[in-house]
Amino acid sequence: MKQFRCTVENPMGMHARPAALLAQLCVGLSSSVRIFCNEKTASGNNVLELLSLSAKKGDHLVVEVEGEKEEEDVKKVADLMCDTIFTEKEGVQVLKIAFFGTKDYDRTFFSELSKEKGPGTYNAEITYLESRLTKETVGLARGYDAVCIFVNDEAPAEVIETLHEDGVRLILLRCAGFNNVDLKACAKYGIKVARVPAYSPYAVAEHAMAIIQEANRRLHKADRKVRDNNFALSGLLGVDLHNKVCGVMGTGKIGECFARIAKGYGMSVIGWDAYPNRKLVEEGLLTYVEKEELFEKADLISLHAPLIMGEGGTYHLIDEKAISLMKDTVMLVNTARGPLIDAEALIAALKRGKFHAVALDVYEGEDENVYTDRSDEALMHSITARLQMFPQLVLTSHQAFFTREAMQAIAVQTMENARNFNEGHDLGSAECKA
Repeated sequence: MKQFRCTVENPMGMHARPAALLAQLCVGLSSSVRIFCNEKTASGNNVLELLSLSAKKGDHLVVEVEGEKEEEDVKKVADLMCDTIFTEKEGVQVLKIAFFGTKDYDRTFFSELSKEKGPGTYNAEITYLESRLTKETVGLARGYDAVCIFVNDEAPAEVIETLHEDGVRLILLRCAGFNNVDLKACAKYGIKVARVPAYSPYAVAEHAMAIIQEANRRLHKADRKVRDNNFALSGLLGVDLHNKVCGVMGTGKIGECFARIAKGYGMSVIGWDAYPNRKLVEEGLLTYVEKEELFEKADLISLHAPLIMGEGGTYHLIDEKAISLMKDTVMLVNTARGPLIDAEALIAALKRGKFHAVALDVYEGEDENVYTDRSDEALMHSITARLQMFPQLVLTSHQAFFTREAMQAIAVQTMENARNFNEGHDLGSAECKA
């Protein structure tokens, strides 16, 4: 274990921004980090715990770093703390942001990060709105400098035009995807768009494996049976993943994480990507093949590709033809984008008895349901209701990202994007351009 001490010199203490940056650093370290102050203890990777220390100017912090790479990690922590806690920045005007489609869990993180105003802080004033951004609700953004939206908000050209007329200069996406924003319209009206390029690839990849195993081993059915005191095993037969072939479509950070999980199960991994990562091949993690070969050989297919419209894109990557090439016993999981799978083709194949297991965190036709309580409604003829007919299929509600680490990363990166814009800095890889 390595330990060092430091004294908080910033007049505002260890406020939200340094706490947020420290937490994000510690999430990525292999060592565990603990901070001690005023007889309180906080995990270095938890921004809310760090803020609960209430470290003020003159307070002494004791930092403990323990792990295989503690020598390397203690230097990273010390360097960051000296830069962010001790350095005071010039203040700027407060950025007024309208947050659309917010829930209580959004407020938990964003309110803590935005509560301070002044030099070195995020200097943002947030108004939380429960409504999604649509052409009907866009008027709520009038008088704000920026809007912050999520995956189920709508920002087509007509919405962008209204935002411009109402003085909005920035669209903050608290997600990685930006297919719901008309970037050409944003460029036309000079509105900047910034996303969260990566938050927690582990969260999404782990959820993908969790729900496909739920479908494979029929855990959703098993739970209901046991709750009814039915302990029979009929209808619960699964298959081993060991020695099976896993096909990963899209081998970015999330796809790579899923490949490593599959490898840990004893699977051989094949991959497809428009831009193959040769380092993964050199490492021996996977072998790249053409789409058609992946469809034919894979026992489990996991989708991690971005949604790209138009010719040569990934819209309906899994269509009737692709499904026809797959084994009848194939397992399919989608935690990426719903329209990667042609929902009608999927349902038709399920009716024919295709697929041993299907697990969907995202799917075509989910938009009206995402993050909405519809438990008192009959879904009737919706795609959701039709998918729920199949016993080998598991649905979750666009929650693959939903871990504390991911929510923290989303909040931190979103506020960093807002701060960079407000201070006139480059948005870097977070900026979305047409």
